Amino acid sequence: MGKTAIMICGHGSRDTDAISEFERVVAGLKERLSDYPLTHGFLEFAQPIIRNGLDQLVADGASRILALPGMLFAAAHAKNDIPSVLNRYAAEHPGVTIDYGRELAVDLKLLRVARDRIEAAEAAAGDHIGRDETCLVVVGRGASDPDANGNVSKVARMLWEGMGFAWTEVCYSGVTFPLTETAFDRITRLGFKRIIVFPYFLFTGVLVKRIYAHANEAAQRHPEVEFVQAEYLNNHPLLIETFADRLTEILEGQNLMNCQLCKYREQVIGFEDAVGEAQMSHHHHVEGVGVDHSHGHDHGHHHHHGDKE
Repeated sequence: MGKTAIMICGHGSRDTDAISEFERVVAGLKERLSDYPLTHGFLEFAQPIIRNGLDQLVADGASRILALPGMLFAAAHAKNDIPSVLNRYAAEHPGVTIDYGRELAVDLKLLRVARDRIEAAEAAAGDHIGRDETCLVVVGRGASDPDANGNVSKVARMLWEGMGFAWTEVCYSGVTFPLTETAFDRITRLGFKRIIVFPYFLFTGVLVKRIYAHANEAAQRHPEVEFVQAEYLNNHPLLIETFADRLTEILEGQNLMNCQLCKYREQVIGFEDAVGEAQMSHHHHVEGVGVDHSHGHDHGHHHHHGDKE
């Protein structure tokens, strides 16, 4: 009888710092989930690609693979691209079962990580400005999926009410609106003495560095406002625990992706044409391309809502 193994599916990045941070989390997961063979792979811009990781697990005797998306929210990558790769691999390997876990999602443990990052930034900046004069700006990655974008707003609202800031704004690094550079200039006109910029990202990368650069530019234009930059989630014990929770959900049959607001299954306003969209690959042109860090890419499109691929 074959073994059960774990595959962590990352997006990939041209930024080697981002890849290194992802790999540190994978190392933490290997330690936390030591009962299982565990490896990782990327959709694009880095190696190993997901297929290579799956090959490694199968070569080591795995017949059941629990695949976890290394992503905060379920947009096209988690709903389409990763499942497409996994489905294709399972079809080509009849003796292998692949069960697909859900994204990290809005999670109380990750909110605690967010609180820790924000509090650390406040401590470094000093207590001369209180939260009653502070605006917290939560910056999401931005996606073409309104469900994923809405989750960033939910995280921001929970941090706002839980931590007691005077105001909270949400903006995005790309794809959707408002964008960071526009939002920062608007927020400076609201009269707050301090603006805390918190990228709600797992790891660094081109986008996170761009967010910080935009914050620096806004601070130079508005010296009357103190800009404080909080760290993104990064490697934190509670992040490891959240990944472990997603694994437990697969094993216990409680692996539930949010389908009620999914534009691929329901008539979401403005996205009606996406319902039933064909499951197909769109990213082979960047497979294994982009960094000289022995990293690469495998990418496809499919929408999946169960736990088995």
